[in-house]
Parts: sequence; C-alpha cells; structure tokens
Amino acid sequence: MNRKAVRAQIQKIGIIPSIRVPSAEDARFAAETISQSGIPIVEISMTVPGAVQVISDLVKNAPDMIVGGGGMFDAETAHRCLDAGAKFLTTDGLILEIVEYATMADVVVFPGALTPTEVIAAWRAGSDFVKVVPCAAVGGENYIRALKTPLAQVPLIAAGGVNQQTAAGYILAGAVALGIGEAMIPWEAVALRQSNRILELARRFLNFVEIARRENGTKAEEVVVNRAHAFAFKEA
Repeated sequence: MNRKAVRAQIQKIGIIPSIRVPSAEDARFAAETISQSGIPIVEISMTVPGAVQVISDLVKNAPDMIVGGGGMFDAETAHRCLDAGAKFLTTDGLILEIVEYATMADVVVFPGALTPTEVIAAWRAGSDFVKVVPCAAVGGENYIRALKTPLAQVPLIAAGGVNQQTAAGYILAGAVALGIGEAMIPWEAVALRQSNRILELARRFLNFVEIARRENGTKAEEVVVNRAHAFAFKEA
C-alpha cells in the first residue's frame, strides 16, 4: 500500500489506535484484537519493549493491517521502523528530521504539534496530517476549533486525552481523525486478555466518528443551502 492509499485509509477510518503497553506480547494481543473491530490501523509506540520487532511480526502476520511506529525521537529509529514494514510514522512532538526523513522515503508522517507555529512548521515540512497533542490539556475540542479557523487547510488529528465523552466533539470541531490510546485499549483489559471489552470500545469510537461526520455533513449542506437562499434573495 503506497503513501496515498495509507493516507486515504487513515482519513476514511478516522481513528489511529495507539498501543502503549508493558510488553511485546501485550502489544501483539492488543493489535490483533483491534484488527477484528473494523479498524485496520494500529500505531505501536516505541515505549513498548521490542516495538520494532512487534511491528515486523504484525506486518508479516496481519498483512491487511496498516501498522505504524509512534513515539520516536530520531530518524535512525524511524529508519528501523520502516525496515520492519511500518506504513506510517508519528511523533509526540515536532521533530523535523523525522518529517524530512519520512517525506524523502515517501511514507505517511504526522508529527505531534501544539502551538499554531508548530502546526504550520509541521505542515510546511511536508506532513500528511498534524497531530495536535496533548489536546485535552489545552482546551480540547475548543482548541481544535480555534486552530481550524486560521488553518483550515491543515488536516488535524486530535490526540492526548480523547475519550468516549469527547471523541465526537473533536470531529465536530474539525479534526479529520482521532489518536486514541488507553481510552480504547485499557491496560487492565489487555492484562486480563479481555478482547470483548476492547472490541466494544473500538466499535463505540467508530460509531462516535461516524455520527459526528454525518452531523458535520448535514451542517455543511445547511450552510450551502442558506448561502444559496441569501444569494437568491440579494439578486431578487
């Protein structure tokens, strides 16, 4: 799957599950469970012991899944992730050397950014998306909405504190996708191998995204209709 196809799939699904668990075995369990939920995307954080090997194993054993590497700090680690078969790279802060490396390798990349200056720098460097993190700590959906006003052309991913109560609000505010960690993949559920609990949470988040997008679409149609009516009234 090439860069364009990966980017399109991320935007279509609207959810990037982030796996940060204590062991490689836990990470494999979580990823395999998520793959059964209708979300064919997973990010393996470099905080997972043996994360690069986990990426390699998932790429070999789950070829229909888009596996990415997250939480890296340098281009060398990014290179190892791509060698293992990762289809996207993401960071928790603005590390331009990773963005530059990914764009040269023609691989999807969405670095973390927080301020408008960082978001603009990430976008200008060639990022496919920009991950706003930690969203919840700086105003949540209101912050995404505030960023989208001057930066409407930048596709933003909301991450850091996204949960069941806030997921739909981020989409309504203009986020194209959500980065979700423990709220969808609780450590306790992983430790106890509660696959049904994780599956239920994943399906809920998919539903939140779908409903919010539908509502956004309805609002967009209303705006078009209202503008058309206003224009017709002016002409009359």
